[in-house]
Amino acid sequence: MRLIGIEEHYLTTDVRDAWEAIGLAATDPSVAVHSGEVERRLLDLSDERLALMDETGLDVQVLSLTTPALHDLGRQGLELARRANDAVAEAIARRPDRFQTLAALPVGEPEAAALELERCVRTLGFKGTMLCGRVGERNLDHPDLAPIFEAAAALGAPILLHPRTPTIAVRSAYYSGFTPEVDAAFAMYALGWHYDAGIQFVRLMLSGIFDRLPGLQVILGHWGEIVLFYTERLAALDRVSGLEHPIATYLRRNLYVTASGMFSPDYLARAAAIVGPDRLLFSTDYPYQYRQGRDARRFLAGCGLSDMEKAAFAHGNWERLTNGSERPVLASS
Repeated sequence: MRLIGIEEHYLTTDVRDAWEAIGLAATDPSVAVHSGEVERRLLDLSDERLALMDETGLDVQVLSLTTPALHDLGRQGLELARRANDAVAEAIARRPDRFQTLAALPVGEPEAAALELERCVRTLGFKGTMLCGRVGERNLDHPDLAPIFEAAAALGAPILLHPRTPTIAVRSAYYSGFTPEVDAAFAMYALGWHYDAGIQFVRLMLSGIFDRLPGLQVILGHWGEIVLFYTERLAALDRVSGLEHPIATYLRRNLYVTASGMFSPDYLARAAAIVGPDRLLFSTDYPYQYRQGRDARRFLAGCGLSDMEKAAFAHGNWERLTNGSERPVLASS
């Protein structure tokens, strides 16, 4: 059974150097995570990556520029995005059987980002894009960023909504008071990243973006970035949101969910119950959650889905989403 991981990360030396040039590590501790063995694996798009894919049992990686991507790089982001996208396109051309990708976008320049997404999808054959939460002080539902979402909807290109580190003010209020190492981990991969991504998705729903762009498809990693575990409470927003549909409708119509290397049958069952088994996507979150010994294959084998649902989870749902066969949704009159 073909196994496609849709959240698998990379980095370029250009982007790494740009982060260093603006001193981004001083405000975003995730920059320091990309070092040593992790950095080496992120930078490699050839032999070592392919060998480790084979070792865990993954046939295809869908590559995405790792967080915080280009969100803090302003005007220079456009050139960096073009170079990163062209470099990944070359890697795919060498191994089209093993790699696909999501576009890196200069999100600080939304109009340019929309054009770059169109180039990547129409010319380079990319599958969608990945966004990493806030852009400066703007949440993703800010009107300035609308061109990116409008372009994605028009192109039928899904958006993977990836976590990023909360602002300094939020970290100080909620994730501080321990050692620097514990504070950073608490604010990032232990919890803070995931609340941040989930809140960005809820903000998009409450902004009415899925009423304006009913065909827009968003992907949340880590089994829904906590959102799916609070759907009963989120449903209370239906009384006050003014949206065209209940929250539950958007979760089943506009959201896909992926594992991000969290190989838990219990979490999978919860996600399937909320969004449906036709909206589950596989991923290993390479290189952050990488584990040896064909771990991906073992999880798929014992995940509790039927054979038909396993095939959809392993590759079929992603192929339907990105091959233009996602069920169309008509705009409301």
